[in-house]
Amino acid sequence: MYRYDEFDHALVQDRVKQFSGQVARRLAGEITEDEFKPLRLMNGVYLQLHAYMLRVAVPYGMVSSRQMRMLAHIARKYDKGYGHFTTRQNIQYNWPALKDIPAILDDLASVEMHALQTSGNCIRNVTSDQFAGAAADEVEDPRIWSEIIRQWSTLHPEFSYLPRKFKFAVTGSPKDRAAIRVHDIGIEVVKGEDGRAAFDVYVGGGQGRTPMVGKLIGESISQENLLTYLEAVMRVYNMHGRRDHLFKSRIKILVHTIGADEMRRQVEEEFAAMEKDGPVVLPQAEIDRISAYFAAPAYETLEDNPAELEAAKKENSSFARWVKQNVAAHKVPGYAIANISLKPIGGVAGDATAEQMDVVADLAETYSFDEVRVTHEQNLVLAHVAQKDLYTVWQQLEANGMATPNLGLITDQIVCPGLDYCALANARSIPIGQAIAQKFEDLDRQHDIGELKIKISGCINACGHHHVGHIGILGVDKKGTEFYQISLGGSSDENTSLGDIVGPAFTEDKIVGAVENIVETYLGERQDGERFLDTYRRIGIKPFKEKLYAAH
Repeated sequence: MYRYDEFDHALVQDRVKQFSGQVARRLAGEITEDEFKPLRLMNGVYLQLHAYMLRVAVPYGMVSSRQMRMLAHIARKYDKGYGHFTTRQNIQYNWPALKDIPAILDDLASVEMHALQTSGNCIRNVTSDQFAGAAADEVEDPRIWSEIIRQWSTLHPEFSYLPRKFKFAVTGSPKDRAAIRVHDIGIEVVKGEDGRAAFDVYVGGGQGRTPMVGKLIGESISQENLLTYLEAVMRVYNMHGRRDHLFKSRIKILVHTIGADEMRRQVEEEFAAMEKDGPVVLPQAEIDRISAYFAAPAYETLEDNPAELEAAKKENSSFARWVKQNVAAHKVPGYAIANISLKPIGGVAGDATAEQMDVVADLAETYSFDEVRVTHEQNLVLAHVAQKDLYTVWQQLEANGMATPNLGLITDQIVCPGLDYCALANARSIPIGQAIAQKFEDLDRQHDIGELKIKISGCINACGHHHVGHIGILGVDKKGTEFYQISLGGSSDENTSLGDIVGPAFTEDKIVGAVENIVETYLGERQDGERFLDTYRRIGIKPFKEKLYAAH
């Protein structure tokens, strides 16, 4: 697990002290909001529609029970009793008073957490696979490399003023659960020719105003050369990225403009120059040191599919349904990966109360080797639960409103805060997600529909990842009225695709019916148990479009 070293301790404490002084000056009126803005953004503080918001970094989505309890404490003491888990595996607090934020940062520092690089034109929180270290298909634990990248990139002097914000994601499995191809740099851990872990590096992915899928620029980069290669990519971007146009400043625009082949050539040229001048060689001793942070837990020798698990499933159909939908296979016999849905019907996707965070912390401490994972799809994970303990875990989740068995189903949506909170939004997202979930509340119907990922954004910045939703919904403003544009066929897995816009947008009172029309069209067209995405890729957009607008 990520842990502070002496440099982290000094850096974070100095920053807390510095920001405390900056806040005092702002509250005293000694600096204006415009002067304060770059200072607060360096510390993860945004000004939203109604209040300041604090975004806390959760490196590669991993927290300990102690840290989760601190997040609960902050929600209870300084906010309105809840926090919001985000698509960068972070947590946001939507209602802190500015005067309290230095105290919050000090509390976070006491459990080795911070809000550095959660905003601004810098390298943001590095995200990864929520099943890291537990997935059976893993080449190597991606958290090792995520942590190395985190340490390398934190306050890196050359990358403190990039043309635009920059995002890394790392996966260690061929099954991509980290959406690496829609990141500025996405990294897949692969087997090198020598049998050791190596890295395929995708560059230029992203969503927002101009969505693009990342291009494979570097293949089988060695462990020793990883940081040099990444720095070469960053240098090319830093030199040639647009700073004169906000909407053309991301690395995806550079890759698109010059082409993948030219980007590869320039990166290789920069890499060769850096090797000549003294590359950033990653010593094996350092790799070993970081790897030790992620040593396997002390697993017991357990029976796989124990009798008590099978008996509990037979006796309790609700538990059986939760196991079927929310529990994933673990690489160690007798263990399981338990997903906790933060998508209750009628709730706000990604929100968790202080009490719920405390419950999750207790469960992790008792049943999952003191680990909690945050997913980029706004859920939580207990990655190492003994199968014999699943029923007990489920009972506690059920008692606290966190046992919704809908992982990957139509009600397990990604939903950005939208116009209820965000000053950039054009339309509300949360009520649309709630209305869709209520329309499809029946679990039997959800299971009949099968895997179907809806992703909703309240503006073109795409914080809700609508471009890669099987059904993507984008809120737009038309002369003061909220409309919702639909796209179909997006995906963020190893077969990444961007959704196709079906046609004119729908008003708020029509959007739920439009989604139901799409689902019914799929059910009428699917063959042999196809998923929605399989059917869409087979028949294309035309049948959906015809039926959607015939009924509009």
